[in-house]
Amino acid sequence: MPVVWFWSRIISPHMVALAAALGRRGCTVTYVAEQSMSRERSRTGWAAPALPGITLLIMASAEAAAGLASSAPANAVHITQGVRSNGLVGIAQRQLGSEGRSYWVAMETVDDSGLLGLCKRLIYRGVFWRCRGRLAGVLAIGRGTDRWVRARGVPASMTFPFAYFLAEPATDSAASAQVGRRGTTPVKVMFVGRLITLKRVDILIEALAGLPTSLATNMQLRIVGGGPLEDSLRELAGRRLGDRVEWIGQLTMEDARREMSTADCLVLPSRHDGWGAVVSEALMAGTPAVCSDVCGASEVILASGVGGVFHNGDVGALGRLLAQQIAAGPVSDDARLRLAQWARCLGGEAGAGYLLEILALTRGAVVRPVPPWEAAS
Repeated sequence: MPVVWFWSRIISPHMVALAAALGRRGCTVTYVAEQSMSRERSRTGWAAPALPGITLLIMASAEAAAGLASSAPANAVHITQGVRSNGLVGIAQRQLGSEGRSYWVAMETVDDSGLLGLCKRLIYRGVFWRCRGRLAGVLAIGRGTDRWVRARGVPASMTFPFAYFLAEPATDSAASAQVGRRGTTPVKVMFVGRLITLKRVDILIEALAGLPTSLATNMQLRIVGGGPLEDSLRELAGRRLGDRVEWIGQLTMEDARREMSTADCLVLPSRHDGWGAVVSEALMAGTPAVCSDVCGASEVILASGVGGVFHNGDVGALGRLLAQQIAAGPVSDDARLRLAQWARCLGGEAGAGYLLEILALTRGAVVRPVPPWEAAS
């Protein structure tokens, strides 16, 4: 089995499940990070996860990053975070390249809108050109990222659609918290995340405010999270939705996932999200999700066959999707359990199997693997 080294700026909850699953399959796994958790992420409820069976190394300086890269076994497979503006990970990438060793890049969907987006496209083309001799391949996280990377000059044979594969729920009955709720009201629509401009919670409020009265009275919006826009969003929601909004506040990741398992629809209306892990978490809890088409996780919503994807910023389209969800009523027990079962394709075990199939291509395999969410659909 391969020797795998992960290189990341923090101990990311979105990558650890994949690393741990590789370890359970017999791989020797090392996780290298600049720090356990950033202050910014800690303020949003993130905590550094445990790393059972994995060797953890901290690279606290450029010298340490270069030294660790040099010390890695010659046969190690390196999975590195990003390809630019990636801190000490970039130092490790350059050291590996200088020693003639290759590395994989795991990268999210890039926001390339507007004039700045044009600059990004040119910059990334140059970056990929410079690392062409040492790039093993790209694990392209998010809808369309693989096509975007190919358009920047990376060969199709080296790009693979990928995801953030998360820890599976603690029990087989991932949706058991809501069994027996069928037929009750109101329908619970939920947002989980930072209350910042990027997340566009304002258009979620406006879309719900535009619903017909017959649907609006059968709905409750629950908002989990905090941020600089909380006061203005509370004022907007008060005017547009009255008492149909419950403000939950900031929660730990574990508690937020528990809240998502009580919802009938999770909404992520962001104007950009590289992935949007709350979508995966909702689906794994058996909760349908709705997001904009510029969220990377829209890929798996479409594959799930529930919820829906709307054009970025289109309040009317979002409203129509929400109307469908609310008109359908609370998610039934069977539907919730069925969706949670399907969403195992987004868990660490499915991700580990997929990654090993990708790596097998470098050892002579001829069949290109299918992403787990496509295979499960």
